[in-house]
Amino acid sequence: MPYPDLKMLIAGEWTDGSSGKSEPVICPADGSTIGTLPHASPADLDAALQSSLDGFNVWRKMTPHSRQAVLEKAACHLEDRFEDISANLTREMGKPIGESRIELRVAIDLLRWYAEEGKRVYGRIIPSRFPNMQHEARKEPVGPVVAFVAWNFPATNTMRKVAGALAAGCSITIKPSEETPATAIAIGRALTDAGLPAGVLNIVFGVPPEVSEHLLASPIPRKLSFTGSVPVGIHLQQLAARNMIRCTMELGGHSPVMVFEDCDIEAAAKLCAAGKFRNAGQVCISPTRFFVQDSIHDRFLALFKEQVEAVKVGDGLDEAVNMGPLVAERRIDIMDGFVSDAVSNGAELLVGGSRIQSEGSFFAPTLLQEVPDTARIMTEEPFGPIAPTARFSSLEEVIDRANSLPFGLAAYAFTGSARTAGVLKQEIEAGMLAVNSLHVHSVETPFGGLKFSGYGHEGGIEGLEVFLATRYSSEIYG
Repeated sequence: MPYPDLKMLIAGEWTDGSSGKSEPVICPADGSTIGTLPHASPADLDAALQSSLDGFNVWRKMTPHSRQAVLEKAACHLEDRFEDISANLTREMGKPIGESRIELRVAIDLLRWYAEEGKRVYGRIIPSRFPNMQHEARKEPVGPVVAFVAWNFPATNTMRKVAGALAAGCSITIKPSEETPATAIAIGRALTDAGLPAGVLNIVFGVPPEVSEHLLASPIPRKLSFTGSVPVGIHLQQLAARNMIRCTMELGGHSPVMVFEDCDIEAAAKLCAAGKFRNAGQVCISPTRFFVQDSIHDRFLALFKEQVEAVKVGDGLDEAVNMGPLVAERRIDIMDGFVSDAVSNGAELLVGGSRIQSEGSFFAPTLLQEVPDTARIMTEEPFGPIAPTARFSSLEEVIDRANSLPFGLAAYAFTGSARTAGVLKQEIEAGMLAVNSLHVHSVETPFGGLKFSGYGHEGGIEGLEVFLATRYSSEIYG
């Protein structure tokens, strides 16, 4: 199937908008132009906002069972179109087709899970201290939502916000990444084909700061949900504050990995390599700072190096490929900068470290050892296929180093000690911690960070609650 014709969804209609402006969509595997994406004009954005208000007033009055039926039908449409959507996700983002299939499956699971959980939004009756009085707390949809998402997971980043908002009874206007638009459009088509009322979902594109500033200046949105970088998240919070728009922020991380001497070293090395180079390291929860205990350092690095050297890089549509390109050419220079800075600060380059292939934005899987904490890659999120490693001696030392940054999204540890695991659960400053695995999220579990990694959650009942408001009433009877 060829890459699809790209449209925006505004007030229930698929449209090119009225701006007359557009931009190319580039395939990162070969640099070719695969599509042309229209941009929204201010009038288009106003139409989307008004339709989101109108759609909200329709959708919120439907029963949870009726909403669930629409979302379930949309999930079935996505399953029917599964291979085409997965292939286009790989074309626009670059990740291996196997990873695209996994991502789309998770997105469908998210839609189904939220659709069912939306039928279990309960309030409560609160016992009164006064006779003949009843206290009631009700959960209601917060209102029209605006959302902005990053390019690295076009299906799940979009679905976490869309499914959560719709299941809660909210409408949502979303601006997906202009670099990976087709996946979000496919989700929108599945929902409209399933009978979602006009205006309940709007999909717009444009110059990011222009779109966000226009949408957040309106009094219509009551909720903002954002996935992206820390600086952009801070800016969007400032914009949202002017209209008292509540926020959920899923921002960057710099996940420490603590490899202790009592772990299963071979298993740890295999998992670390698989996790580090998933999606070419372009994952907010990617393991990014590898701290290895002195006594096993050399053995672990030797095993880790074997795994890194075995990664097959190429076009993600090749079923045999383990790692695709970076999302865009601009990322190559950033990777070069991290490597050169680390080496100049005393790190040793063991594998990779440079661009590979003449076409496309491919960077070699890279392994560095003896990286000092002062190197940029130990303080700035790399968002690429570079694994920096360093030694540590004691539990107390590695906890201090793991917690030394302002980020707190995910963290990982490998240990055979229940005591060590218990201490880490208490002391590591991260919203998510995995011990002896890299699994920190499922559709039914809360996904979110601490400190500058943001606040609020996606996934689990917590991910539904962020789209709900609590209203209280009291009544004297009898």
